[in-house]
Amino acid sequence: MTTPAPPPATGRLRFEAISKRFDTHLAVDGVDLDLAPGAVFCLLGPSGCGKSTLLRLTAGFEEPSAGRILLDGQDLAGVPPHRRPVNMMFQSYALFPHRDVARNVAYGLEREALSRSEIAARVAEMLRLVQLEALSTRRPDQLSGGQRQRVALARALAKRPRVLLLDEPLGALDRALREETQAELRALQRRLGTTFVVVTHDPAEAMVLADRIGVMAAGRLVQVGPAAELYERPATRYVAGLLGDVNLIEGRLGEGGAGTLRSLDTPLGPLRAFDHHGAGAAGAPGLLALRPERLTLGSEGLPGTLLDATYLGEKILYRVGMADGRVLRASGAPGAGFSAGAPVHLAFAPEAASLLPAEPA
Repeated sequence: MTTPAPPPATGRLRFEAISKRFDTHLAVDGVDLDLAPGAVFCLLGPSGCGKSTLLRLTAGFEEPSAGRILLDGQDLAGVPPHRRPVNMMFQSYALFPHRDVARNVAYGLEREALSRSEIAARVAEMLRLVQLEALSTRRPDQLSGGQRQRVALARALAKRPRVLLLDEPLGALDRALREETQAELRALQRRLGTTFVVVTHDPAEAMVLADRIGVMAAGRLVQVGPAAELYERPATRYVAGLLGDVNLIEGRLGEGGAGTLRSLDTPLGPLRAFDHHGAGAAGAPGLLALRPERLTLGSEGLPGTLLDATYLGEKILYRVGMADGRVLRASGAPGAGFSAGAPVHLAFAPEAASLLPAEPA
């Protein structure tokens, strides 16, 4: 007896040259993106970069000025929001204050004209999923911030969308609750297998939640990939700085190209680093990007003077003054025994550094 093949995964979202213009402002500029079904994708960037507009285009609250959005191969053009197999959870949660928890979760189902028994069963299922069964009769003003967030999540999932859109879903929570809820949200998504698209301006949140991250700036996708790839191999100065502390050293690129180790002629001397994306032609200005944890203090390498050491619990952050006046940051485990004013050397493996184009974006 042969085992039947599992049904094909749903929730594959594809953007083809999507643009959105508001009068003279180009909010989204030619975005191409293909999202695998059943994964978490985070749109990361500062306010005004176009990430929330892209979410609203997907939900149907805005129409694209150009391009197509396809869900499981179906063009969503002309499909009204309430007919799309997509739901959106807003940053404000938008709960109805006069409805209790159960009736808030039931709202979208009531508009679908389901029977009372179907609605009751689905609401009970959703409340179990977010662990709020005991609070079903409370109103929103009787709940904590984290509980309101879970009610909004249950309501958004009740209609069983193929894609769930979350616009800054944890922005209203304090830091401790936000970190706890991040883990809960990720675990919930794994159980459901629903495609999640999350908008956030918090790099740490994106790195915790996402299978892949898309970094946006000025309406464009600058780089897309898993968190480790964006952190270790940023394509631009903007991405490098957005995803954590980074040392940037200016210079002129030596011979070589994408996928090779090549030199950078800098005020500190010639340095070697990996060119992951193609930083530019030989002789062009470039940057060497190096995370502080990839720099080690020792007896060999670039000479400098230790300016100070800041204890941060699991690590110490060192600031080292170099001969050309720049300050580089290195981090290491406590107990290294270096003191301010001491001569030190900084070393790094060429594979741990990335070459970037010198352009600011």
